[in-house]
Amino acid sequence: MGTKTVDGAEAGAEAKNDEKAADEKAADEKAADEKAADEKAADKTAAEETAVDVTKASDEAGEPETEDSAAPADDELDELEDLAEEPEGPTGVGQGAGAIVSVALGLVSLTGGWIGTVAAARETLIGQLQTSSSASVAKQVKEVYGDAWQTTALWAGLFALVALITGVVVLARPAFGAPGRSQAPWIKSVAWAGVALGVIGLLLAVLKYSDALLGLPSTS
Repeated sequence: MGTKTVDGAEAGAEAKNDEKAADEKAADEKAADEKAADEKAADKTAAEETAVDVTKASDEAGEPETEDSAAPADDELDELEDLAEEPEGPTGVGQGAGAIVSVALGLVSLTGGWIGTVAAARETLIGQLQTSSSASVAKQVKEVYGDAWQTTALWAGLFALVALITGVVVLARPAFGAPGRSQAPWIKSVAWAGVALGVIGLLLAVLKYSDALLGLPSTS
């Protein structure tokens, strides 16, 4: 009888332990299911946030440009089209060189050059050879000095005339070149300086050649 009671007690204890183990297993499974559900919900939330960010970025990228943002792009496009359609023409190097040459010739006409000096000396030598010592003083002065001075004035006038023509050609060149291509300001300035020097040199040469300026002294 005593043995049967002990066996019944042990069986009850084992059943109780099995029930407790089953409860713990069920609790563990429930906790695992809840954790998996939480992770799934977190993944779903992250996916939704990513989709929202992508949609927002797509909307910003595909947003049409406003007038303010499109205006600079249109202006740049117009400038590029103008550059592409601009006709090829002279670069202005020749015009700049012509303007500088005009100024140089104008200065030579005012200050004198070796050609004028040699020509004047030659005319003086010719006058000395062709004028006898018995000629009048007026004739000797004219043949030796007057003709030499006129020769100097003649060569100065020629340089001034070339300077004037060169400057005028440079200034008029754009009218016969590519349309729409303007002349550089410095070329115009230098060319006008050459024209001015040419006019001054030509005027002084004419006055000296006609003895209106610095004429021969009187020998009477």
